[in-house]
Amino acid sequence: MYRLPSVLRPLATRALAPSMARVVAPFASRTYAKDIKFGGDARALMLQGVDILADAVGVTLGPKGRNVILEQSWGSPKITKDGVTVAKGIELKDKYMNVGAKLVQDVANNTNEEAGDGTTTATILARAIAKEGFEKISKGANPVEIRRGVMLAVDKIVEELKNLSKPVTTPEEIAQVATISANGDKEIGNLISMAMKKVGRDGVITVKDGKTLHDELEIIEGMKFDRGYISPYFINTPKGQKVEYQDAFLLLCEKKISSIQQIVPALELANSQRKPLVIVAEDIDGEALSTMVLNRLKVGLQVVAVKAPGFGDNRKNQLHDMAIATGGMVFGQEGIDLKLEEIQAQDFGVIGEVAITKDDTLLLKGKGDKEAMERRVAQIKDEIDDTTSEYEKEKLSERLAKLSDGVAVLKIGGSSDVEVNEKKDRVNDALNATKAAVEEGIVIGGGVALLRCIPSLDAVECENKDQETGVEIVRRSLRMPTTTIANNAGVEGALVVEKVLEASPEIGYDALNGQYVDMIKAGIIDPTKVVRTALVDASGVASLLTTSEAVVTELPKEEKDVPMGGMGGMGGMGGMGGMGGMM
Repeated sequence: MYRLPSVLRPLATRALAPSMARVVAPFASRTYAKDIKFGGDARALMLQGVDILADAVGVTLGPKGRNVILEQSWGSPKITKDGVTVAKGIELKDKYMNVGAKLVQDVANNTNEEAGDGTTTATILARAIAKEGFEKISKGANPVEIRRGVMLAVDKIVEELKNLSKPVTTPEEIAQVATISANGDKEIGNLISMAMKKVGRDGVITVKDGKTLHDELEIIEGMKFDRGYISPYFINTPKGQKVEYQDAFLLLCEKKISSIQQIVPALELANSQRKPLVIVAEDIDGEALSTMVLNRLKVGLQVVAVKAPGFGDNRKNQLHDMAIATGGMVFGQEGIDLKLEEIQAQDFGVIGEVAITKDDTLLLKGKGDKEAMERRVAQIKDEIDDTTSEYEKEKLSERLAKLSDGVAVLKIGGSSDVEVNEKKDRVNDALNATKAAVEEGIVIGGGVALLRCIPSLDAVECENKDQETGVEIVRRSLRMPTTTIANNAGVEGALVVEKVLEASPEIGYDALNGQYVDMIKAGIIDPTKVVRTALVDASGVASLLTTSEAVVTELPKEEKDVPMGGMGGMGGMGGMGGMGGMM
């Protein structure tokens, strides 16, 4: 006899299990919620994060600052003294601490983007302002009024820094700025000073990995690009495997050249005037290339073919730059019905010297119209001002340098990748510092410029007590950079600050030699822009941090095991007990 419940139970369970699983599953794997902390609790945790980040970054400050080693997800660890690099490498497990650390990390990033240096000073100032601010708020001060007081004080100091600032006039001063920014490395300071002397203050200076143990400076004059000859059969100088010509014609084309009919008129024109011909086009292949090679080998025709540099719009722009620099025309432009077969002698560009290797091409002494070149330079400068993309700015700066003073390449040497990368960080900082110094001038270094601004805060007019507290917070914070430099040098920072404040305005603490000296004469100077940017960025973020009353973070997601819906049907096996009735 069959018992109905026993038979139907497995069927019912199988039928219901998937639908039940669909209903239950969302509740079993609920999306994680937010965690909120208020007032003093939130601020205390954020301040711990700020302290951890500022302590890690602060050890790098000054000539006796230490390095920080950062673990990387790939490759060997990175060793650096660059404040922003250290700040970017820090992430804390506690969400609230991490919020505080990330906000101060933003201070370092902003300073790095605007001035390129001073990120450690900015971090230390931000910590000092935030810490003092939190302390005052916990005692009942109004955070909004404190922020206003802080901003009033900062505006006054920026004004005072401009009064203290002096313009950079000599290569020696540029070398001093670079040396201080590179942590007292005079070799780097002199290298940057030489580079600026060669290419001018508006010239382009790039930093690359060198191939030797020593640092090198290479000046690239004229128009150099990283494309070599298409075929080695064009070589006319066995020594060095180069193609070298003087007083040559330059043919520029945006399109690919494959047909021989396209280039025969150009070859005949150049040959009739006994001038070498350099062809720069998107590509040259097929019978056009084979004809040129054959004529070069059999007849000794002076010709060489090179692929155009860059890609897309960048390639077109570079070809037009070459045309303006050499007084030529660009063929193959869209919308212009100018055929290569109809070329005239005046359509060629003219170059005084050309040197082409398998990797790069150098065009020197272009015979372009000076006015046209000046207009092109002005146009590129406008484009640099208008663009927001760092990549675009870099490419435009390279084009600008090729049309004006050339490019200086600093090749940084070392015995290992770790050493080269550490030195490159310092060189980049020094380079940015010198550019900032040229822009806005220099002030006394070692944090002394900020100390000399303290008396100017007496003139700040406040509307209430809380604003006065804000001004007082800034007054105390301005001591921190000098204090940290002295502490890193192994002496009592507070004592050094007091001695500097009592001394005459030009006297400061030389942490490298442990002496009180005339900072300008000793060459311990900072770019005004770097000091100003560090203070403005630090005060902006840190004073906002003090006005925070609640912090919202995400709770970590808890992975829960969700039962598989389809397996529920196995429970029906219990119905097998009913089979006994069959016996």
